[in-house]
Amino acid sequence: MSQNTKANASTMNVFDRSAKKLQRDRTALSEDYHKYNYIKNEVGNRLSDRVYDINRKFQRGLDLGCGYGHVSRHLTKDAVDELVMCDHSALVLDKAVTPEDTTIDCQKMVIDEESLPFEPESFNLVMSSLSLHWVNQLPNTFAQIMKCLRPDGVFIGAIFGGDTLYELRGSLQLGETEREGGFAAHVSPFAAIRDIGGLLNGAGFTMLTIDTDEILVGYPSMFELMDDLKGMGENNASWIRKLHLHRDTMFAASAIYKELYGNEDGSIPATFQIIYMIGWKPDPSQPKPLDRGTGQISIKDLYRLDEVVKNATEDMVKKTAKEIPYPLDDGDDKKR
Repeated sequence: MSQNTKANASTMNVFDRSAKKLQRDRTALSEDYHKYNYIKNEVGNRLSDRVYDINRKFQRGLDLGCGYGHVSRHLTKDAVDELVMCDHSALVLDKAVTPEDTTIDCQKMVIDEESLPFEPESFNLVMSSLSLHWVNQLPNTFAQIMKCLRPDGVFIGAIFGGDTLYELRGSLQLGETEREGGFAAHVSPFAAIRDIGGLLNGAGFTMLTIDTDEILVGYPSMFELMDDLKGMGENNASWIRKLHLHRDTMFAASAIYKELYGNEDGSIPATFQIIYMIGWKPDPSQPKPLDRGTGQISIKDLYRLDEVVKNATEDMVKKTAKEIPYPLDDGDDKKR
């Protein structure tokens, strides 16, 4: 048995990638697929803002798991010269919106996010918006992204966090326990924000920036929420998912949802936690931390930080004043 085969045998896959591809293919076959993209469009817009926050023009970029072009549609020539848009679903990729700036050299490729075919050091920029939470081996995907980045290249991504749909998860568990005496997993597991930094560090990324945001969406009931999740292609795709929910269980869960989390107007909220991450491939040109012992301020002085900063500023002003000669006026010049 080869080393790769042994590794695969010892690794447990959480998600059924084939089922997820079929789910996403079905969304592309729907005539009104675009009306379900509100969450992904919003996150894609916010992710593109992070691209523009970096004061740099990238030569070649990759939109990994581009979906319907949620990020790429916002890019211009000021951000990137060449762009590769890729997705696991050919039907989704066919309908993906390319950048409005037609001067960008754009290419589409059908690619599985778990197996990237690119040569090492192919891109200056890799983006991924709400796609990698369906990857089975996230550390391996991060390592592949690192490999295809050029030195001083950057990865900018967004995934659903662990608090996503916690209301739906809890309500289904309580409803199923009440009616059937036990419960199964109906909401796929998501990564916790505390784990992302370790995974990126383990893949070799440096200068990490990780933050989280929450998007709260209101729905008339639990059934509209579940219908929209299906339209997004975000329905459950774990191997241990239960394929059928009894009608009584669904109604019980809906009532519990509204009782525990319902709004005053009768609607229900659904939380989408978004984890944003930025990581850089190491390069000698990047800023580095100072050596130990070179600091000018002791940690013991943190409680009087304002005083220390004020004294340092006054010393700097005095030193600058001594170094700058004052010009002589015309009267002094004549006397001399």
